[in-house]
Amino acid sequence: MKKSILTAILLMCFTLNAVAQTKAEASKALIENLIKEKKVVGVSASYAVNGEIQWASASGFADKEKKSEFTINTEVRTASIAKSMTAIAVMQLVEQGLVDINLPIDTYIPEFVQKGKTKITTKHLLSHTSGIGAYKNLKEIENKVNYETLLDAYDVFKNRKLRFEPGTEFYYTSYGYVILGILIEKVSGLSFEAYMQKHIWDKANMTNTGIEKPQIKRQQTASLYSRDRKDRLKNIEANNLSNRIPAGGFYSTVSDLVKFGNALLDNTLVSEATIKLMTTHHSLEKVNNSYGFGFYLYGKRPNEGGIYGHNGAQTGTSTQLFIIPSRKTVVAVISNTSRAGREVSTVAGELCNIFNQKDE
Repeated sequence: MKKSILTAILLMCFTLNAVAQTKAEASKALIENLIKEKKVVGVSASYAVNGEIQWASASGFADKEKKSEFTINTEVRTASIAKSMTAIAVMQLVEQGLVDINLPIDTYIPEFVQKGKTKITTKHLLSHTSGIGAYKNLKEIENKVNYETLLDAYDVFKNRKLRFEPGTEFYYTSYGYVILGILIEKVSGLSFEAYMQKHIWDKANMTNTGIEKPQIKRQQTASLYSRDRKDRLKNIEANNLSNRIPAGGFYSTVSDLVKFGNALLDNTLVSEATIKLMTTHHSLEKVNNSYGFGFYLYGKRPNEGGIYGHNGAQTGTSTQLFIIPSRKTVVAVISNTSRAGREVSTVAGELCNIFNQKDE
């Protein structure tokens, strides 16, 4: 009897291990296929449940020319995932009673130029309903100027005409988040970088995340690549991100992005009520994948927000972060290749499916 019970237990353990191994192998194959199919040069991905890493892996090259491998510790540009972190920082100030999201933004930033009949508020900026435009041209996208301060970056677009009356439409723009960075500085009394380091990255134990600075060469950073129109992978020159730091000027690793997601799920950074507000539909869109405050809300109504997160598309990078509150799950996929956003986001979605499968 005891022998049969032991045999059953051993068989069960073997079966569970085989299932776990199959999931890991299937996940590894997903990112390896991105390399084999020449969609990206390097990629890393990770998956966590209840704050614990279930799987993490990497494939390809951080620097193809030097044959240096892409690892889970390789740093890449986060691109627009920075917006989620900046939005969380703003909402920390809201929780402290230092910011009212419904007051005009010039209440806090005297230098801000209000141009519409309806005053732009923090809420408008968080939800991309301010009417502020995006990059004017390729020169601004591939910026080569180093702006010393966020107010210097604001000078680039502060006198431009609004696209619409604030609060009446949705228009995605990184420039709106530059203003939120200025708001954080004005209210906290800290530089934007110092605030993010102390109140976001340190609190979430994100030890390999920061603001990208052209003059600083980091040892673990990836080289930048892009797919051209003929799907050829090419090394590309870095642009200067100082015109968009709070919106897309960070670097990070896949492990740190998962830590950020975990810190949201366990309310290390903001309260559950604040997360609920941030993942409520505010964007005025009438299509799927709506926008809250700093997060896309993935899923069809009325289940939008069942998964929230952000993607990133920028010179030399494509990224995706998914957070699934009902399953306490975080998924992150990052690469050092631009024009690969669809493929990276698809892999992130497929990872969710793989690890959500029930063990048989």
